Amino acid sequence: MLNIYEYPACTTCKKAKKLLTEKNIEANYYNVKENTPSEEDFEKILNTFNIPLKKLFNTSGNLYKEMKLKDKFDTLTVKDAVKLLHENGMLIKRPLVYDFENDILLLGFKEEEWEKALL
Repeated sequence: MLNIYEYPACTTCKKAKKLLTEKNIEANYYNVKENTPSEEDFEKILNTFNIPLKKLFNTSGNLYKEMKLKDKFDTLTVKDAVKLLHENGMLIKRPLVYDFENDILLLGFKEEEWEKALL
């Protein structure tokens, strides 16, 4: 079963959920404000899917801006960045779906990408 980290009030997350419901794809949903992936999972995502660290961040979000991470980002270590993501779910690009067994990583919602990965 898919694990999806979302913010329930987010319109992008709602679109993703709607697609999954329409396609009868079952998933576990986690509110990123209350439940975030572990630091180990973030590190595994980076290593398994070979993506830039910044892709995990919601760079257009209020918290990212309030913390002035745009100016600090290049000085963050991977360990520090992963800790920030784990401790501040609103920094996570959402919705976030990862499944190591089936080689799936989805960040944000692009319907075509989701359909290709999940159907």
